[in-house]
Amino acid sequence: MFEAFLRKVKLIFTDETIRSRVLFVLGALVIFRLLAAIPIPGVNQAALDRFLDNQFLNLFNIFSGGGFSSLSIMMIGVSPFITAAIIMQLVSVLSPRLKSMYQEEGDAGRMRFTQYSRYLTVPLAIIQAFGFFILLRQNGVIPQLDLLHTFTNILVIAAGAMLLMWIGELITEFGVGNGVSLLIFAGIVAAIPSAISQFIFSFDISQLPAYIGFAIASVVIVAGVVYITEAERPIPVTYARRVRGMKVMGGISTYLPIRVNQAGVMPIIFALSILLFPQMIATFLAKSSVGFIASAASAVESVLANQWVYGALYFGMVFLFTYFYTAITFEPHQIAKNLQKNGAFIPGVRPGGTTSEYLANIITRITLVGALFLGFLAILPLILRGITGITALTIGGTALLIVVSVVLDVVKKIDAQTSIREY
Repeated sequence: MFEAFLRKVKLIFTDETIRSRVLFVLGALVIFRLLAAIPIPGVNQAALDRFLDNQFLNLFNIFSGGGFSSLSIMMIGVSPFITAAIIMQLVSVLSPRLKSMYQEEGDAGRMRFTQYSRYLTVPLAIIQAFGFFILLRQNGVIPQLDLLHTFTNILVIAAGAMLLMWIGELITEFGVGNGVSLLIFAGIVAAIPSAISQFIFSFDISQLPAYIGFAIASVVIVAGVVYITEAERPIPVTYARRVRGMKVMGGISTYLPIRVNQAGVMPIIFALSILLFPQMIATFLAKSSVGFIASAASAVESVLANQWVYGALYFGMVFLFTYFYTAITFEPHQIAKNLQKNGAFIPGVRPGGTTSEYLANIITRITLVGALFLGFLAILPLILRGITGITALTIGGTALLIVVSVVLDVVKKIDAQTSIREY
């Protein structure tokens, strides 16, 4: 096994196609990190540090790739694109035309579907940039500016989000792995050195049991994510024998692998994006001069600040989005139709509608395991925070989950490229 690993590593550096893809990803991430270090003008660093002492903003900082912590031109990151993708996925459930475009029209249909998501990202980026700019100005992080400078800053922030979306699309097309996930991954990894140094300076020997517990939980999370991501339910498939001339074709038995966690890390990203939106609106409206609006927004803030309420909403959204994303990416009717076209059948199951129902029942049962696992992992850091009182665990668990899933996805993509090259 170790020799096979070394052979694949060597192939990555010797094969020109794979090497160029890996180097393209590294180059794009370097450019992203450089752009994330360019701040918007007039930032009050002391006010920013006080403003960022907030769970909601720390979570948003993950999706900005770390750009929000420095109020860079990339401060809203890929959040508008993720929101646009969620809206398009929801609309596709209600619109048969969009659903057909995404699932049945092949690569051309998916390209048009993605293009619509890009169009929707533009107004969402402008709205989000405007909301955060006003919020930052209300909290004294940036000074009062005239209309021209305010409009310019909002356009710069929105343009940064669009540029980041474009970089992510380029990584997906010319690199290895999903570009948006890799950008989030890069932002999380870039914060590791400062987190380690902060941990060293703030180390408290009395908190040693909590640190050990968090380390054990991290190992369990990593092992659990790897196990659930790799777990699959094999469904036996047999191809009927066909005689063409003097040749007998078919009669081969194989299996259809159905993953336990078909949705990957997307339910976590979707759930956090949805949770961030009402928190951002409530934080913004809490500064309103209208009394009943400010009091209502403050009430929403206090409700979402409750760890039990927040954890229940988080778990429920991750659970629901796991089923939702699986229903979009896995279509039992289409798979049954393709099997029937190719003369394949599942032993003991009639082709056509019966096969579709059989596959739907299996995917529903095994997705329950994946949804419960993802939901539990999502709220596990909140549980650890309640036990230990360490605030960093809330962010660390979510970030760890995303990092492990992205690394597994990239390793699989590189392994697939090297396998193609070997054959």
